[in-house]
Amino acid sequence: MQIQQLFSPSVQHTLDVIGIFVFAISGALLAVRKNFDVFGIAVLAEVTALGGGLIRDLIIGAVPPAAFTDLGYFVTPLLTAVVVFFLHPHVERIQSAVLVFDAAGLGLFCVTGTTKAYSYGLGLTASATLGLATAVGGGVLRDVLANEVPSLLRWDRDLYAVPAIVGATMVVLCIRYDALTPVTSGVAAVTAFVLRLLAMKYHWRAPRAWNRRSTVMEE
Repeated sequence: MQIQQLFSPSVQHTLDVIGIFVFAISGALLAVRKNFDVFGIAVLAEVTALGGGLIRDLIIGAVPPAAFTDLGYFVTPLLTAVVVFFLHPHVERIQSAVLVFDAAGLGLFCVTGTTKAYSYGLGLTASATLGLATAVGGGVLRDVLANEVPSLLRWDRDLYAVPAIVGATMVVLCIRYDALTPVTSGVAAVTAFVLRLLAMKYHWRAPRAWNRRSTVMEE
């Protein structure tokens, strides 16, 4: 089926930049907490903001990736790094607002990542997987570079991947049944967004191994 755009190109570009901006904030703040220098702050901001989309584009063969063909995509994390470098105490104080925008970016990117992967000829399962990678890949790369266990894999963190999986799955089901429209795409993005907010509010976490009997001390 023909994939329809969720928004007009100009609105889509604006939303992408906003999503990149909030993801870059999380990367830059982690770099500050790790006592990185200005170069390290810029690297973590870039990787967090663009890593997921870069992985997707390389896998589907959309080269050069959008991160390198659109100056706004590349420059936004650098500007964010500068803001956090000078104003990180103020940014920390609005962390809750940043998390809300981060959840919105998660919802948007899991949908756009899935639809872009499908438009390049991938199957439904592979498209949903790349939708997830688009949404969470930057955060995984950020944590690895910062020498931390990725938040995606930690049981003591609120659900992050699951909302993205739900949103991506909704998209591929709509594709499968020829029901993908701007409205249903928007519903999928909002669903992922709301699930992430609920997970943060009620501290929903994924279950660990059933009947776990480990003698290893937990961190």
